[in-house]
Amino acid sequence: MISKVLGSGAPVAADVNLILQVAMGAALLAGALLARMKRFTAHAMCQSAVLLINAVAIAWMMWPSFQHTVLPHMRKRWYLAYYLWPIVHGALGAFAELFGTYIALVAGTDLLPAKLKFRRWKFCMRFELALWWLVLLTGVGTYLYWYTSIPLP
Repeated sequence: MISKVLGSGAPVAADVNLILQVAMGAALLAGALLARMKRFTAHAMCQSAVLLINAVAIAWMMWPSFQHTVLPHMRKRWYLAYYLWPIVHGALGAFAELFGTYIALVAGTDLLPAKLKFRRWKFCMRFELALWWLVLLTGVGTYLYWYTSIPLP
């Protein structure tokens, strides 16, 4: 089903996912602000909620689309922009989701041994926020390349 939500040729699910991802990017910035205000419980709840919602979005929309559209052609056509945008997005996104999960485990549980925990909280969390926004931008690039006539490299 073609969407009229954003006026592109994208399926409704792709439009909904894009809007959701941008909203989650904004929520992550709000969560960072909560940490700056020393409201750590609210910060943890906000960031963890985004992490969980994103895992659902990956399972519901992004992985099936990648599996159907990109994986069958990846070995021979990975260098074409149509495939390269989602490959970069997927690789960075998988790392960001896993790293975010690691941060949540270190910060919110005692499940990991002390040797596996980091001590540079600000660096790790700021790195994750920057990485998340890079992933968001490559996701927007994928959306634009796949569903609009906007020329991208």
